[in-house]
Amino acid sequence: MNIVILAAGLGKRMRSPLPKVLHPVAGRPMLSHVLATAAELADAGDEVRTVIVVGHGAERVRAAYSDRPELQFVLQEPQLGTGHAVQQALPLLADSVPTLVLYGDVPLVRAATLRRLVAAAGPAVGVLTVRLPDPHGYGRVVRDWHGNVLRIVEQKDASEEERRIDEVNTGIVVAPTPKLREWLAQLSNDNAQAEYYLTDIVARAVADRVKVSAVIAEDAAETLGVNSKAQLAQLERMAQDRSAAALMEVGVQLADPARIDVRGTLTAGTDVSIDIGCVFEGAVHLADGARIGPYNVIRDCTIGAGTEVLGFCYLESATIGANARIGPFARTRPDVTLADEVHIGNFVEVKNSTLAAGSKANHLAYVGDATVGARVNIGAGTIVANYDGANKHRTVIEDDVHTGSNSVLVAPIQVGAGATVAAGSTVIERVPAGKLTVARARQTTLDTWTRPVKRK
Repeated sequence: MNIVILAAGLGKRMRSPLPKVLHPVAGRPMLSHVLATAAELADAGDEVRTVIVVGHGAERVRAAYSDRPELQFVLQEPQLGTGHAVQQALPLLADSVPTLVLYGDVPLVRAATLRRLVAAAGPAVGVLTVRLPDPHGYGRVVRDWHGNVLRIVEQKDASEEERRIDEVNTGIVVAPTPKLREWLAQLSNDNAQAEYYLTDIVARAVADRVKVSAVIAEDAAETLGVNSKAQLAQLERMAQDRSAAALMEVGVQLADPARIDVRGTLTAGTDVSIDIGCVFEGAVHLADGARIGPYNVIRDCTIGAGTEVLGFCYLESATIGANARIGPFARTRPDVTLADEVHIGNFVEVKNSTLAAGSKANHLAYVGDATVGARVNIGAGTIVANYDGANKHRTVIEDDVHTGSNSVLVAPIQVGAGATVAAGSTVIERVPAGKLTVARARQTTLDTWTRPVKRK
């Protein structure tokens, strides 16, 4: 199959230098959603040839997909309508397969709907339509008394009677490629917009006695495009509603389906619960029985079975074991591995570190570039000082270590198994295993000291 995706529009009402099709919905550019749907249409062994028609911001769109060599781009300059846009793609299309036309700013169309359209069209023409309670602004689908499609008329060219039709054109069409070439060559711009409409091929097909099948989309959200930030926000919420419904379908308990944002891929086991206001970015997996408290941001993480993430945490690139307890107000920076039953408490930050089973940093600590053993207790205010102003250094804390409150471990350093670091210590040398190490100034009281008095 040939797939042509129209992505040349300026999007003036977006009021942004970013090309319209690169604006994100659910964490991905709108065009990426369309490309993912297009990829689903390929049956095993079938080749899908995808051509993207670019215009405004063409170089930025090309650059965004520079890692996709299978995609082909053509430039539409100037932009003279949808029919003119498809004309630019014709040299890259194979005549032996049909051509499906999609839109880079219509991100929610489902592969199942497109398959239904292609199947209904067969060797002829298929048009995806939708019924809207307020069809204003859309091209109307004109049928005869028997329900056969006659033509599509744009709003500005429609008569008063035609404007009362509630079945509208979505712009998505599939047609035999040789006939598509023929019909596009016959297009005229004699209309209110002075543009070459792709929809005019419907009337051409009818004139050539080629059957036109109109398939009505079951969900209007699939057919909605984006021309403004308000419409972008509307589609964002629709995408999130889809994600919430899919999660609940597999048994996830959502405190409020209207207050979750999935900006990537979220998979979950059984008996998972998610409180309000959570944002999931990238690829996140929640194992059986995981409990996510309110207002967490979780990016590219795997969270183990039975683990609880309390509210207001920011977790990034972390692998967290089973029955752990994280937060509230905790942060992990990239490359963190926390084993089973690890506790990371309020105002604790962990970066590029591993904590073995049963270790705890319950409050007010920083653990950076460290390998922490099992059953370690990191006291309040403990800092692993990993940066010397130019380079990062690693700290090794062996099993069963206890660091007292407000201690500083200056890397590179090793703390032996079972050692205790006294509160308030600044440790710069290796700490022996099983010993108490004190590294702080001796307390002194000066009886002769007098507090200074501010001069008047």
